Amino acid sequence: MQIKMGRAAILVESREPLILDEFTLPDALLWGQVLVNVHTSTICGAQINEIDAVKGPDKFLPHLLGHEAVATVVETGSGVSSCKAGDTVIMHWRPGVGMQAPTPEYTWQGRKLNAGWVTTFNDYCVVSENRVTPVPASIDKTAGPLLGCAVTTALGVVNNDAQVKIGESIVVIGVGGVGLNVIQFAAMVGAHPVIAIDKLDNKLDMAREFGATHTINNSGLKDLEAAIMDTVGGGGSDNVVETTGVSSLIETAYEVTAKKGRCILVGVPREKVEIYTLPLHFDKVLTGSEGGHCQPARDIPRLVRLAEVGKISYDGIVTDEFPLEKINDALDLMRSGKSGRILLNIGA
Repeated sequence: MQIKMGRAAILVESREPLILDEFTLPDALLWGQVLVNVHTSTICGAQINEIDAVKGPDKFLPHLLGHEAVATVVETGSGVSSCKAGDTVIMHWRPGVGMQAPTPEYTWQGRKLNAGWVTTFNDYCVVSENRVTPVPASIDKTAGPLLGCAVTTALGVVNNDAQVKIGESIVVIGVGGVGLNVIQFAAMVGAHPVIAIDKLDNKLDMAREFGATHTINNSGLKDLEAAIMDTVGGGGSDNVVETTGVSSLIETAYEVTAKKGRCILVGVPREKVEIYTLPLHFDKVLTGSEGGHCQPARDIPRLVRLAEVGKISYDGIVTDEFPLEKINDALDLMRSGKSGRILLNIGA
């Protein structure tokens, strides 16, 4: 393989800063593997959860992170047919077309460095063919990474999980990268009202630009449930999308969902949630979303076309940019909740 070394932000110990260092790539690509040069990556809340070991002790340390990026294909292994050297691709965690290859065998400081089928916090990486989708070379490298998770998840939440209908109401709790796009797509399919909830006014301002008809700032608000019901009506909302993973907000989301409505959980909770389950026996729906059940090979080209003709916009979703060397500062900012999606500038 023509590239021997890479540079990455490595998770060595849970709940500790990432370590920026060089690592060694494998000597050759295996079947279905693709070597890419990563240009830009955004940070998803999933990486914060990985670093903080929200799901329990991490048995794969040390390992690499990241799952949404714009990259260029450098080299392909045997059997790869969906992309070729020189292609610009979106990197994503949901499986697309092509083979699911073996995970790469990296080494770092003389020991195994673990990685999944896709990682993006490294300048060169070996990924599975089904984790990359070719896009035009002209793709905006700032907004492009959003197509790997935030935007496709939002599209899938609206189209697949909630199946929002014209005239249905929707409440979106937490208007970060996913929430803003849920609002954008819900407005696009004719939902009304579209209610955005966040604790920061600047995010609510952006939510209005993306199609929210009503906004609620829940910072210091004593009774969020009442405020939502006052806005949407006493029967509750047809659709409620919760993106923060905060247990109290998940409980509120469930309570304000209409008797035959759909409550979609995008955020992953860090603690147990208490709900009264009887309404689930009478057509109320509570479900978690796995990336909106999107199909990258189908959905990413659609999103590219819509952006090209001005039907949708990603302007303003990325609020801050950092070089890879400052990734720990970027993670701290993201944890603060004061940013939108954060962009990492990684490779040339």
